[in-house]
Amino acid sequence: MNELFLLVALALGGSALAGSVKVINQGNEALVERLGSYNKKLEPGLNFVVPFIDKVVFRETIREKVLDIPPQKGITRDNVGIEVDAVVYWRIVDMEKAWYKVENLQSAMVNLVLTQIRSEMGRLELDETFTARSQINEILLRDLDIATDPWGVKVTRVELRDIVPSRAVQESMELQMSAERRKRAAILTSEGDRESAINSARGKAEAQILDAEARQKATILQAEAQQKSLILQAQAERQQQVLKAQATAEALQIIAKTLKTDPGAREALHFLLAQHYLEMGTKIGSSDSSKVMFMDPRSIPATLEGMRSIVSDAAQADSNPLFASDLSEIDNKHPH
Repeated sequence: MNELFLLVALALGGSALAGSVKVINQGNEALVERLGSYNKKLEPGLNFVVPFIDKVVFRETIREKVLDIPPQKGITRDNVGIEVDAVVYWRIVDMEKAWYKVENLQSAMVNLVLTQIRSEMGRLELDETFTARSQINEILLRDLDIATDPWGVKVTRVELRDIVPSRAVQESMELQMSAERRKRAAILTSEGDRESAINSARGKAEAQILDAEARQKATILQAEAQQKSLILQAQAERQQQVLKAQATAEALQIIAKTLKTDPGAREALHFLLAQHYLEMGTKIGSSDSSKVMFMDPRSIPATLEGMRSIVSDAAQADSNPLFASDLSEIDNKHPH
């Protein structure tokens, strides 16, 4: 009998000892009630409670968790039906509030997030929901963090994953985008044609300018060449006249010297002058612009007599240097 009692006592003592030891894993916390009221919070590690009096009523992690919000329908400010789903990152910062302030924490979180999403979507138009997603996330984060603070919850991040309009709206948007793309394509094509026309006209204008400049330069070069040619021709004629005058002067000097040294040369000179006179008349008559000239045969001896006096004067000028220079000037101005 005593042995049986001892065994029962050992069993009860072992059970009580085992019930008094509580091991909490790292990242978790637990709440303990004593006789139905809150007593204390168990931290990670080895903890002791009073057997049969203390009871662990809530054990949860304090690490950050992910709350997946299922797709929910909503209506924007411009009366467009959409479907939105989101992801919420949160964690428990006060285990006592999370257990005693709300009955079902996760269900309360889901309903609160859905309510906030519908509220924010109703304030925006459809186009704004796509362009202002980051601003919507910030607003939801701020509102949810304030709303869940009494529950001992900290909302760290809110992300809208998908915003899907209704099928009819999607078709309308696709038509709008298609029209917009066609419009942009038409604008780009017209701008390309305009640029091409401008470049073509600019190229033609530049080509005409270059052609005009080339013609102008060619005309200037041609005029300069003609001018140089005329100058060279005038210089050549001048040099030719100077040489002819010099040759005539030298010939007259030789003739004068010959007449001075040989009196018999006068008759030969008369004959040469008459022959030259006749040859000149023959050339005049044979030219294209020849004119008929009537000469009295009786004037020929007078003409020859005048030439003879010229020769006599030339012979006298040989002894007068001043007269010889005047004769040279006459010959230069009126070459034979």
